[in-house]
Amino acid sequence: MSFQIDQGLFKFDFIDNHAILGVPISADSKEVRKRYLKIARRLHPDSLTTNSDAVKHQATQLLSKLVNPAYEKLSKDQDLAEYMLLLKLKGQYAAQQQAQNNLQSEAAKSLMTAGNLDHAYTTALKELAEKQYETPDKIMAIIGQLSELNLAYLMRKEGTSGSAAGRPIATSSAPPAPAATAKPGSAPPKAAPAAAKAAPEPAHESVAEQYCRRAEGFMAKKNYAKAILELRDALQVEPNSSRIHSLLGMVYFQQNQVTMARIHFDQALKYNPQDETALKGKRAIDQKTGGGKKEKEKKSGGGLFGLFGGKKK
Repeated sequence: MSFQIDQGLFKFDFIDNHAILGVPISADSKEVRKRYLKIARRLHPDSLTTNSDAVKHQATQLLSKLVNPAYEKLSKDQDLAEYMLLLKLKGQYAAQQQAQNNLQSEAAKSLMTAGNLDHAYTTALKELAEKQYETPDKIMAIIGQLSELNLAYLMRKEGTSGSAAGRPIATSSAPPAPAATAKPGSAPPKAAPAAAKAAPEPAHESVAEQYCRRAEGFMAKKNYAKAILELRDALQVEPNSSRIHSLLGMVYFQQNQVTMARIHFDQALKYNPQDETALKGKRAIDQKTGGGKKEKEKKSGGGLFGLFGGKKK
């Protein structure tokens, strides 16, 4: 059975585990487990006694190759932290690439211009999730539609290309207002104030920001070597940028270079203690390394006594 999906986040070489389970991106561990158990029961052979052997085989494949791995990824704190960092990157990259122009489902297209983003997202997702695993030949299509919803939501939340985060992204521009004409014998219209003649030109993107955007593109494609080169060039321009350091931390974290990642996350927080990416990165590192150290200390007898072979008194 083919599990090829070419919609939403899957188009960016990313396995959308939230779409596979039909849960929102903000779902907590309790919600994820509840949904997983519901799907597992639906795909269990005991629930398919009246179905053909082909359908039973398909259900088994779905459970073992899609549903179980998705649940495992979203239920482990360490895996989830890394996964959510990548998810954030994908949303930013998709917004930069104006991926909203490639959305196929009407639900995702509508979400790009919805006023109440969170409500529209959860409502549309719930409608799709209710029928996600009901009809075998529509399962993959619905997962694709769910992933498009997630992609649209991320672009609205994480997008930085021309729109404020969460603001509806315009799909067409309004026609220009007709020019005012003077009636015969009337005074000519007054010239509009200079400030009202034209909107201020958008600020030009800095050289460092251009490096960062290129680096994010390479990161989304998992080309970490080129991403590092771009970010190092960016540091030459703005050595005290928390954004650049936090991006470098993410690149090193993705390559399991925890020490280097920690250094850059610390630098980012030095320049901006509220840097969200750096804070998430530090938490991910702590989850990855902190638990193991504590266990070793306990088993060794604790502290310096355990290190040098002494006994606790």
